Amino acid sequence: MLSLRRAPGPALSDFVERLWFLQDAPPHSYERIVPSGTLELVINLAENAIWIYPAGSDRPQRHSGAVVSGAYSRFFGIETRAHASMLGVHFKPGGAFPFLGVAADELADRHVDLEALWGSSARLLRERLCAAPASDERFRILEGALRDRLNVGLRRHPVLPYLIAQLERPDVEVRELAAHLQLSHRRLIEVFRREVGMTPKLFSRIRRFEHAVARAKQGARPGWARLAVGSGYCDQSHLIGDFVRFSGYAPLDFLRHASQDLKEGHLYV
Repeated sequence: MLSLRRAPGPALSDFVERLWFLQDAPPHSYERIVPSGTLELVINLAENAIWIYPAGSDRPQRHSGAVVSGAYSRFFGIETRAHASMLGVHFKPGGAFPFLGVAADELADRHVDLEALWGSSARLLRERLCAAPASDERFRILEGALRDRLNVGLRRHPVLPYLIAQLERPDVEVRELAAHLQLSHRRLIEVFRREVGMTPKLFSRIRRFEHAVARAKQGARPGWARLAVGSGYCDQSHLIGDFVRFSGYAPLDFLRHASQDLKEGHLYV
């Protein structure tokens, strides 16, 4: 599989983690995607359709070939035939908010056709991307579209970057953050949900889970109790609970379904 990544230009670097391109569908038909605490813009260049399987369902939802994946609280499934030619944007936490025209929590646990957010310009963008002869040109076109949307987009609350940085710590208390910022607890949650798409508590749990996953992948046979404590969990049972909630797999099964060949956050099914 051809997999390319591109760092965004200076105008987008505060909002976008990376742009990416995939080509050649893998031999397996399905993958499971775990929550990341952020949003993704995905464009299928091969055909004007993307199929999404909600957690626990074997019936796919069909979307157009350009969608926004909202901030998910559980895993969801995809059909990998779209990987024949796919382009995307992985936003930083809270980074998608200025581009979408709606609050991020309106998209939580959903995939939404880009045309519902951007109107006919979404369809025209996909057509331009499909016609582009090479990945460099596609990245240039996509960055240009994002810059145009940013110039007229929503403005982020100034406390958000600080909040996100603090919530990377496993021991942080949301009420203490609110007091430090001289915001009410309710107002802090409102700001965070509006721009990130989930509560601060859920975001912190997902980041803790990602930290545990990274540590688990470092060794062939990790000691789960020690790993749980080292990742900020009270005990092993809480770690197992988060693995099941966010991926649908217990820790050992999760590692069996993970692979370096897959896109970050993806699992074989």
